Amino acid sequence: MRDRDGLTLWYRFTWRLNWLLLHVAGPAQLSGDADPRRRLERERAERVARYRAGE
Repeated sequence: MRDRDGLTLWYRFTWRLNWLLLHVAGPAQLSGDADPRRRLERERAERVARYRAGE
């Protein structure tokens, strides 16, 4: 299985765009929960985990 399990094409597209924009023009890398890129990655992992738990 891949990370995109349970994620729509639109969600994956907008997630990747947000992540890229935060990488290029976002704030400096912050520690822990304050880093918006890490928060995006964590939220995506939680969505995939919820989808896999429901299988």
